[in-house]
Amino acid sequence: MTTVDIYVQAATRENTERSYRSALQHFEVEWGGLLPASPDTVARYLAEYAESLAINTLQQRLAALADWHHKHGFPDPTKAQVVRKVLKGIRTLHPAQERQARPIQLEQVKQVVEWLDGAIAAASARGSRSDALRYTRDRALLLLGFWRGFRGDELARLRVELVDAVSGEGLTCFLPQSKGDREARGRSFKAPALRQLCPVDAYLAWTTLAGLTEGPVFRAIDRWGNVSDTGLHINSLVPLLRTTFDAAGLAFVEQYSGHSLRRGFATWATANGWDLKTLMEYVGWRDVHSAMRYMESADPFAGMRPPRNAVPRG
Repeated sequence: MTTVDIYVQAATRENTERSYRSALQHFEVEWGGLLPASPDTVARYLAEYAESLAINTLQQRLAALADWHHKHGFPDPTKAQVVRKVLKGIRTLHPAQERQARPIQLEQVKQVVEWLDGAIAAASARGSRSDALRYTRDRALLLLGFWRGFRGDELARLRVELVDAVSGEGLTCFLPQSKGDREARGRSFKAPALRQLCPVDAYLAWTTLAGLTEGPVFRAIDRWGNVSDTGLHINSLVPLLRTTFDAAGLAFVEQYSGHSLRRGFATWATANGWDLKTLMEYVGWRDVHSAMRYMESADPFAGMRPPRNAVPRG
């Protein structure tokens, strides 16, 4: 591998590379397409999956095909007029409402934390180190993810040596890469020390119990209480959160994802008077439209709605 190749590889995000490989496999293996592809072939591919795949998925497949052709020096068939027209036609004939992760509310965070506190106490009483570690980790992941508005991939990338946490003062962490950091300069984030539901104390409790001094912050734990040397995979975060939420008694757990913590914090901040500029700076959004997708607007009719248990008249 040449020096140029090393830098090109470093510029490509791991998640993007993985999704592109999957998209190309679908095009070549499952559908039987050939590379390099012609515009007509790509158009037929889109038409084939117009009803079964979401428009965002189709766009991601086009991005993967475009990337392959650029890398190998071939003309990009995805820019052809016939491909653009087919994609526009799919949007027209198969409109779909964008599905967003269900935001977790602060009261629900409290409910989950109370359940985790009880689970930690019970695990400690029966001498189960593995369960105590797991619940302490999940408590830290939930509170840090919520109060910092982190995405799942950002939580998975956190490293102990890049986190500075002081109980009662706050926490600062550095992420060398994040989705909003297009130039890969890295960003520093701060989390507050709070009287209740404190992300700083939760982080310190987890890293102290696990004996972590370097490497990934959030890791797998086996049945014997051994903490893995490698970090949790991004794909394991959603099942972890849903399992915890379900155990704590939350409803509609299948609607939660790794973005639920981020959306939940944005909803809380908006309800508590944060302006859009402050919220964008805190979370790390660069684009206003991206930020608005995460924010839940306040109910303008909240003060006029009848009580839930009101008896209807008439």
